Amino acid sequence: MTFRISEAAALLGVSADTVRRWVDAGRLSARRDEHGHRLIPGTELAAFARAQSGRDEQGGSASSARNRFRGIVTEVVKDTVMAQVEIAAGPFRVVSLMSRQSADDLGLEPGVVAVAVVKSTTVVVEVPETP
Repeated sequence: MTFRISEAAALLGVSADTVRRWVDAGRLSARRDEHGHRLIPGTELAAFARAQSGRDEQGGSASSARNRFRGIVTEVVKDTVMAQVEIAAGPFRVVSLMSRQSADDLGLEPGVVAVAVVKSTTVVVEVPETP
């Protein structure tokens, strides 16, 4: 499978111009099709995405949870007992339900940088239909 620049950009959560710069700089390999469009092999894009994921640079305490989404808090809804916290992590929306006390103790409010740490025994994987 190959991806056009715009498709790779959407998957990586960056602009098409950023992907073009990475290709031009040799950080990401691409070939041209018969129309001159750049195509990025899926295996190359996967390896690049893995290298860019910042596995060792995310900081924080030692944890067995491997799924970490660094982003910005976009919304906090609190009642007297619970809080719902929404984080935009690249193109992803992560929502957490926690005690109001935890949200207050962490100082969570829109504009705060936070890391959503997800540990689950069940992760559903879907493959979208192609048109």
